[in-house]
Amino acid sequence: MKNTPYPNLFEPIRIGNFDVQNRICHVPTDICSANADGSINDRVITYHEEIAKGGCGFIICGAATPDKATGRPTVCCIAVDEDPLIPGLASLAEAMHRHGAKCAVQVQHPGRQAAWPRKNLISATDMVVDIPGSAGHEVIYAEGAAKGKAIRSMNVEEIYDLIEKFGEAGWRLQQAGFDSVELHGAHGYMIAQFMSEYVNRRNDRFGGSFINRMRFVLEIINRIKLKCGKDFPIGIRYSAEEWLEGTRKLEESVKIARLMEESGIAYLDISAGIFEVPGPTMDPMYYPEGWNTYTAEEIKKHVKIPVITSHTLRDPDYCEKILAEGKTDMVGLSRQMIADPYWGNKAKAGKKEEIRKCISCLVGCWQESLMIKRHMRCAINPAVGDERFINIAPAEKKFEVAVVGGGPGGMETARIATLRGHSVTIFEKTGELGGAILCCCTVHGKNKMRWYADWQRRQIKKLNAEVRCNIEPAASDLKGFDAVILATGAKVARPDIPGIDLPLVVSFEDVLRCKSKNCEYYPEDKGVPAVTGDTVLVWGDHFGAADTIEKLGYEGKKVYVVTENMEFAEWMEPCHKDVMVKRFAQSNGEGLKGKTFAKPVTVIPNTSVFEIKKDGEVVIVDSSFKRSTLKVDNVVLGWVEPDHSFYKSLLEQGVKVTMIGDLKKVRNLRGAVTDGANIGLALDKELMLNANNGLIANLPTGIEL
Repeated sequence: MKNTPYPNLFEPIRIGNFDVQNRICHVPTDICSANADGSINDRVITYHEEIAKGGCGFIICGAATPDKATGRPTVCCIAVDEDPLIPGLASLAEAMHRHGAKCAVQVQHPGRQAAWPRKNLISATDMVVDIPGSAGHEVIYAEGAAKGKAIRSMNVEEIYDLIEKFGEAGWRLQQAGFDSVELHGAHGYMIAQFMSEYVNRRNDRFGGSFINRMRFVLEIINRIKLKCGKDFPIGIRYSAEEWLEGTRKLEESVKIARLMEESGIAYLDISAGIFEVPGPTMDPMYYPEGWNTYTAEEIKKHVKIPVITSHTLRDPDYCEKILAEGKTDMVGLSRQMIADPYWGNKAKAGKKEEIRKCISCLVGCWQESLMIKRHMRCAINPAVGDERFINIAPAEKKFEVAVVGGGPGGMETARIATLRGHSVTIFEKTGELGGAILCCCTVHGKNKMRWYADWQRRQIKKLNAEVRCNIEPAASDLKGFDAVILATGAKVARPDIPGIDLPLVVSFEDVLRCKSKNCEYYPEDKGVPAVTGDTVLVWGDHFGAADTIEKLGYEGKKVYVVTENMEFAEWMEPCHKDVMVKRFAQSNGEGLKGKTFAKPVTVIPNTSVFEIKKDGEVVIVDSSFKRSTLKVDNVVLGWVEPDHSFYKSLLEQGVKVTMIGDLKKVRNLRGAVTDGANIGLALDKELMLNANNGLIANLPTGIEL
């Protein structure tokens, strides 16, 4: 392939009876964006069409239920269980085909992991499950308690009825014009439930021996072939290793691969995990790039049909390498396509620095969407689910805009505003842009966050926004601007208790300060990180506290955590929390390799710090007002709170000012980036502060204020 640094990545490949123009595959992801009845809408079409425009060769649309009545993996998944859905599905296929992509839909019944309905769920076996990392987790009300989800075993008649529905789903997709259909046999969903010796405890023709456990999926394959003919390609996605005692290992997955090839499967889409262990299933940011590639490499040795690998693929250099080495036939990107649907085009053009790499945060695409029954979003790509940001029109009136604070929210405001033609000046009190996101740099396993900070910094430089570092502007410096956006973030909370100002008390910002001078953005005057002793108490319950604990724990320190909450990090995305808690206990996430904590982390819930003494004795008090003491070398403050004093003073002086990010409300990266994007888009003619002190523009015709 000429004119690209990645010849293997852009080599065509044949799957079944169709050719794909490159080796890039959008592996299926449930975007939970269809209509309530499972029909296709503009959100679903736009999401997949942009990926086709972006140069992805083979797009597999995720998680389409063959039976809404008994199981939806998310509340707004695609449905393929009725003929009237075919026209909408055809529009979806056409949207991808017109940009040169080939496409399939993954048919998935969630079984025990259904998000809807919540009760009377079906599976291969009776069971009670607790899968908090799944979109089909048990709903626990504010005053309720977890009991587990009760699941009932399907009888043989129900099994054959569902097989027929899978067959009908395949036929509908063929009628709609898709090139292929994929069966979801991974992650503990229905087909996986039958395939798994761990889940499937049946003693009839659908359980027990290896071939009996495969009978359900083999019957589905035969039914689809009967309805669609032998030339309609069928793929299957399954977990090569499920990473739980008693579940599938790679040896059996090789056996499955051979059986699938013999049964006429056209390609294998190799994944990992079961939702009892969400780490390898959803691979949060702890997992290194391509950590699961070895499974596809082994399976590929035993079959002739194409094999797709996935899980944390981000860099086209790495993707090119594993293709060149013959470890896989295609590279599967899912969340990376959410973060940047134009990955393929940018890679082919050799502009890898332009790729907005997914940071594996699982916030927009999981925690704050599918997990709580909302449409999918993305923490770093505001265009996902919000088409206003796809084709951003120039502002009708251009402004001089001041952005105070160069963190992710401030930089996103500047990026969007500059793209619309505004003149933007960023005021940053430190010597570099990046803000709180840079605290990740010193935390083992969290440095993917830096990818986004660097991407934003490159965009700001490319767009020629003015940046003034090492300055905290006064009101007089801002009065000449048409709009002022305060993005200064939250400050470290310093409760008024005895000893709070002692030298042994430091903030999480002090501990997490980056010290790598290999960074092109590293300022010359940057302070060194605080050095702590061997025993540390972290007081707080926020991102800074969690990152501090992990940094110090990885360094071999003994860490105590004091939180006023019932447990530490209730706010954290559950797949990250699962791995973090295992690290606290001197273990690791399943599938992860490397050093573990030398000492366990001790979490002290429902407790606060009462006094800190010079000798390092810390008096703590629990919710029953019982006092106890700990002897430590340092106390690290891990709470944050907004400070609105400067904002209020600007309002009083008549400045058109608004707050975004943690200054507005302490949240997370997605909150800051979304705020920034929305403000950048709002700046236009008739700019004013409304009665809520919010910046608005473009009032309806005839409205004069």
